[in-house]
Amino acid sequence: MLTAISPIDGRYHGKTKALSDYFSEYALIKYRVYVEIQYLIALSEIPLPQLASMTEEDKERLMQIHETFDLKDAQHIKDIERTTNHDVKAVEYFIKEKMVFQGISHFKEFVHFGLTSQDINNTATPMMIRDGLYKVLIPELMVLIQQIEQMAGQYKGIPMLARTHGQPASPTTLGKEFSVFHERLESEMVHLKPSSSRLNSGELPVILMRIRWPIQVLTGKSLGMPLWQSWAWSAQNIQLR
Repeated sequence: MLTAISPIDGRYHGKTKALSDYFSEYALIKYRVYVEIQYLIALSEIPLPQLASMTEEDKERLMQIHETFDLKDAQHIKDIERTTNHDVKAVEYFIKEKMVFQGISHFKEFVHFGLTSQDINNTATPMMIRDGLYKVLIPELMVLIQQIEQMAGQYKGIPMLARTHGQPASPTTLGKEFSVFHERLESEMVHLKPSSSRLNSGELPVILMRIRWPIQVLTGKSLGMPLWQSWAWSAQNIQLR
């Protein structure tokens, strides 16, 4: 691709295209939509009085906005952004448009209620990294580690001359050298797997403390992302005056 900005989306796109669902601008927009919708649903489950009438059918309609999201929708958001000059605000307007179309416009003013753009970005981005890791990179690495382990056993009896600084050194075996890379990759996998994303609860707890801030419901149940303990403590101890 002559218009690519790096080998990842150019020469090697055929090998890396699975990452587009997690690390492209399209992916970021889609994850923003998902976070906004899950947040709105979480508000209804407090229940926020103005959203208390939201039914399960209404929630399903909201989820359909994300489940049917495609490149055409992403382009529409980019078109809205030309007017708003604000990427997250364009997502908000897009969701409101969809809610009008689906007959649930009476809830639309609570889309993005009390949030900043970074509340959305700082939630969507670690989710992208988490899903990219667990759905693409880690599975591929596990296959590679298994293949290297098999080759280490297969070639353990083949002698070879090791090198240091490009110069001949001690004798070794081909299988042993494969074992070195197998062990290195396994040790890195130990660091990758526990790296589940966390997020802070932003500024909204101060605003909604009297009606129970729903961020733990949102992160724990809907997004699968634990809350930083320091923020959980703050949300429990801040008092409105």
